[in-house]
Amino acid sequence: MEVLCFGVEPPGLGPPHRAVGLIFSMLLGVWSAQALEMSVGKIPFLQAVNGSTVMLPCTYSSCIGIKNLYFNWQFNDNGTMQKVCESTIASEEVEPNVNVLRERVEFVGKNHHNNISILLWNITFEDGGQYTCFGRNPKEKDKNHSAIFTLIVVDELRVVDNTLTIMIASAVGGAIALLMGFMLLKNFTLFVISKLEEKNKECLVTSSGIDNTENGLSGSKADSKPTPKKK
Repeated sequence: MEVLCFGVEPPGLGPPHRAVGLIFSMLLGVWSAQALEMSVGKIPFLQAVNGSTVMLPCTYSSCIGIKNLYFNWQFNDNGTMQKVCESTIASEEVEPNVNVLRERVEFVGKNHHNNISILLWNITFEDGGQYTCFGRNPKEKDKNHSAIFTLIVVDELRVVDNTLTIMIASAVGGAIALLMGFMLLKNFTLFVISKLEEKNKECLVTSSGIDNTENGLSGSKADSKPTPKKK
């Protein structure tokens, strides 16, 4: 006997496959969190006066540690990347032997602080531009990362004129003080008026009692008569 099946579809991918996909995504997220990261701080730029000495900050981080971490600093000279310095850090707590490739540059980083910052002495206008801090970690299958720091060289630092800000702050402060004074005066006036009203009411009550006594009303002294004597 033949059995005919109509509209029967092969079984689809069920929840186990979705679970595998979720686990894979989680593992990928964990791997991304462990990746090497280079950082030049929350403010990636600096304005400095010509002839001064400045530090270009950079630190690295890796959740799984480092092994033979390669790093370098590069300067963008009108589109041409020039190495400023480079070195390899064998492992944590080992200070690198840095090869400096540019004049007036000093490595001031400390590996036990994950610090690979450099110092620029007696900067000139030609030193202004973008500096890239680059790192590559073989322990993370040569995972690499970079961060850019911008140096701006000027003749002199501009003094910010805060006159307008001070004027606005003074006006706002004066308005608040005036409003508070008005509220205090209003509350004091209401307090005085309420006290005067209470005093007037007391005067009216006292005056009413005196009038009743003089007019000989019931309960007053005029109503009192001597008790007749018995004969």
